[in-house]
Order: sequence, then structure tokens, then C-alpha cells
Amino acid sequence: MTDSWPVIAAILGLLLVIGLFVAVATGWGRSQGRHASPKRPARSSFRQGPDDAPEPPKKRVAVILNPTKFVDVAAAHELVRATVLAHGEWDEPIISETTLEDPGVGQARAALAEGVDLVCAIGGDGTVRSVAHVLTGTSTPMGLIPAGTGNLMGRNLGLPLDVAGGIEVALTGRNRHIDVGWLTMDPDTKQASTQELDPAHDGPTEPDVGADDTHGSDPAPNQHAFLVMAGLGLDASIMHSTTEAAKARMGWGAYVATGARNLLGARFATRLRIDGGEPIAHTARTVVVGNCGRLTGGITLMPDAEVDDGILDVVAITPKGIVGWAGVAVHVLAKRGQNHPKLDRYRCQSILVSLDAPQMVEIDGDVIGEAREVRFEVRPKSLIVRTSGTPTADEQVRWA
Repeated sequence: MTDSWPVIAAILGLLLVIGLFVAVATGWGRSQGRHASPKRPARSSFRQGPDDAPEPPKKRVAVILNPTKFVDVAAAHELVRATVLAHGEWDEPIISETTLEDPGVGQARAALAEGVDLVCAIGGDGTVRSVAHVLTGTSTPMGLIPAGTGNLMGRNLGLPLDVAGGIEVALTGRNRHIDVGWLTMDPDTKQASTQELDPAHDGPTEPDVGADDTHGSDPAPNQHAFLVMAGLGLDASIMHSTTEAAKARMGWGAYVATGARNLLGARFATRLRIDGGEPIAHTARTVVVGNCGRLTGGITLMPDAEVDDGILDVVAITPKGIVGWAGVAVHVLAKRGQNHPKLDRYRCQSILVSLDAPQMVEIDGDVIGEAREVRFEVRPKSLIVRTSGTPTADEQVRWA
């Protein structure tokens, strides 16, 4: 070991010489002298540091609120504002109200024109549907804040059923792409055609609703979006006959009471063309087409329905009397997925329903008129909604 010391000493000496050489070559010794000229600031010192960097622009949210769902509308506004501003990265919310003349479509278009990062709808399924009608096909996410009687879309997505909780999910949750159903009332020849197939989905082409990010979707006047279910016959008659006063007093039980009074109304002849196939004849009480299958009260009408499977689920209910209705009720409440003699199920991307006489038509609980022919079709994953859960890394980048 002692023989190695001379070697170590020689190495240390060599390092010292090299160090002195580097110091002289770089002017280190001169810069430390008493009369040394001031050192030129590094180029990086002219750049703004992290503390000096301007704050990133705040994100903006437009909130479309149905005032009929609140006893104190001013308090609802303040709750929205306080909940949004509690998140420092969000700017003052743009709050607008629906009206009898405009249930949310015009307000949603105005929000897109403002270039907001998020549009929230606070109201029942009708308000949510009206806003979704515009946002379908755009890149702007939608927050669903239930404040109505049914709140079926919120329930099917597992969203909070209170305003503050719904806004929290909209601001901090994750994006989910869901399907949107489209209904065409008394379609013209081109709208009713199912001949042209979409090779990507091996089914009928998706409806062209002309969506863009600054204006939203722009369908024909006889075309309507739906998120939950649409139907004709008994269910539409129930929606038409149930008063707002009854809904305010009894909640979803108002629909049950009205349904009991209309249970034995006249049946109607109908023909169903599934994905352009041969017509299937039925004598039905009601035909329901769903994007999701769960109703209020824990009832599942369409057990196979998913909001993002690119498929519509169809139920044709055909009982003649009380006994037939009882069998259908037991079948549905027992959550049996297979067909029942008085309940036929289909799954499709497009269905054309033809009737011998006009029937009332409803979408997401709102009656929109009568028709003798209705086409239902799906636009897969065409609406972005905010749902519970931590955003993915990609979503965090998009929202940064």
C-alpha cells in the first residue's frame, strides 16, 4: 500500500496543475480581482424566471340554467358562481337562462361563439337534450348538472344529483365520448333511405347534422337529438298528459299515475325496418328506442343498452289488456333480458318506424308532435360529457 502513495500524489498534482490551467484559461483569477471588470450577466438572466412568468389564461365555462327548476333563481346563480370561482384556474362563469321560446339551443350556440372551454346544462332531461343537440359533433365538452324530475341521463352516467356536486364533476372530472340518438319526424325520401351503408360500422350511414366548433350541429328542422330514450304511442301520451304541477308535487310518480289512466288506450299498427331490413309488423301500445336503458326507481327497460356502444336498443310493447301488462311488468322488474311474448327487443344502428295513423312522439320526456313515420339512428361517440374520475394524462394536457 505504501508503494502506491507516490502514484496517488503524482495524480493529485497533475489534477491541481490542470485545475490551475483551466482557471487561468477561463479568466477565473482575473474576475475575482479587486479591480476586475463587472462580469457580463448570463444570457439566461434576461429571460423571465418561473416567478416572473405570466399566468396562463383562465379557462371559461358557460352555464345554461333552467330557472323553472329553482325556487330561488338568484341563489342558484350565486351557487354556480361560488362553486366555479373556488377553482382558481376558472374565470367568472358565463350564466344564461333558458326560456319557454328557447330551451337551450340558442344559449349553447352563443356559448360556442364565445369560444368557451366547457358548456354546462343545469335542468331536467329536456334542458340537457337541447344543449346536447348543439354540442353533438363538436370538440367542446358538456357538463350535465341534473335539476329536473327524471334526470335519466345523469343517473345512467352515475353523476351527482345536486348542483354543486354536478359542477365539481364538470370542472374536475374526465371526458367521456357517448353516443347520441337522432330522430327524424316524417322523413323525406333521402332522410328515410337506409340503402347506403357505412363500411366502418357495417350499418346505415350516420345522420349528417353539419356540426362545427363555432356554431354546433345544424340538423334539419324535423331532426332532433336524444340522449336517453325516444318513443311513440303510450309513453308519449303519458308525457303529454302529465302536468308540470303534478311533476312538481309527485316527482317521477306523476308519470306512474298518468300511465295508469292511459294503460288501456288503443293499440296501433306499425312496421319496423331494422338497419334497412324487411319490415316487421306489430300491433303495439308503444315503441321505445333507447341510447341507455335505466329508468327511475331502479327499473331497467333495456338491460343491454350502453351509452357508448354505437347501438340503439328498441322495445316494442304489445299487450292487449291488464293481464298482458302484468306479465310485461313482472318481466321488466325481474330484469330479464330475453324477449317476452308481449315485449320484443331489437338492437340496431337505424330503425324506420311506419304507422297506419299518426302517433305522438317524445324525446327524453318532451313531446315534440305527431308523426306517421319516424326514423331513429345513432351517431357513435359524438358528444363529449364530463364524468366522475381522474382525467387521463392526455386529457390533462388538452385542458392545460
